[in-house]
Amino acid sequence: MFDKLTLIGVGLIGGSIARAARLHGLAGRIVGYGRKQDEDNLKAARRLDIIDDYVLDIERAVDGADGVIIATPVGAIHAIVSALKPVWSERTVYSDVGSTKGNVIAAIEQVFGFMPGNFVPAHPIAGAECSGVSAAVDDLFLNKRLIITPLEGTAPEALARMQDFWQRLGAQVFLMAVDQHDSVLAATSHLPHLLAFALVDLLGRKNEQAEIFKYAAGGFKDFTRIASSDPVMWVDICLANRQEILPLIEQFKSELDALAQALASDDDRRLFETFSHARQARQRFLDQYL
Repeated sequence: MFDKLTLIGVGLIGGSIARAARLHGLAGRIVGYGRKQDEDNLKAARRLDIIDDYVLDIERAVDGADGVIIATPVGAIHAIVSALKPVWSERTVYSDVGSTKGNVIAAIEQVFGFMPGNFVPAHPIAGAECSGVSAAVDDLFLNKRLIITPLEGTAPEALARMQDFWQRLGAQVFLMAVDQHDSVLAATSHLPHLLAFALVDLLGRKNEQAEIFKYAAGGFKDFTRIASSDPVMWVDICLANRQEILPLIEQFKSELDALAQALASDDDRRLFETFSHARQARQRFLDQYL
């Protein structure tokens, strides 16, 4: 598949790509790249045999690579692509795993003045609340959805190669327009993370927080699990996709206001209708997609 695969960023996602690629024999050599402050994590990745080697110089990291995947927070894309531009190779397929796509494409176009045809924007709908290479697993993408957002100028051979790569990792690959991707993910991923962070932040600031968390049950644990996600990554995601997220926050405020009014006016019918509709909608989701 790839003679040399370079992963720019070797955390949960980058490390899991490396592990899965090694498991399925999709890369002859896997090299990780990171900054000096990332060296301990890179050393751990090499010690765990997740990568064959690591390099702190991006030019050396991508030298001779026929596959390069950027697996950093989306806020770093502009800096990464700027560093790659002088050594960009037409013989290499480049991709990313960012949870937002509009800002990734905008950053690359700003650096190059156009979108290189051998860059294939991608987003695996997979993850965990843990971060770092120690959390990487070889089946993170198995039976998970992988969205590719090709553009008009995306090279067909580059697109086909990345589709094949992700399918061999076990992912279900879908093609989607950039705007549609960012709109859908704002509703199904970005807003839920914001809500989880906000709730735990609210409760964690209360004077009686020790008692609140002491008596929290499984439902609280399930609902707030994603509040354990990497704050750096999620700050980048939320800022990058704010145009899609902000209207959803306003809609959610209206929903909460309606529920508050129903409580204040003892409107059990409104509460029951809302809860029932939500329960039925979630069940349809479970029946159709899980």
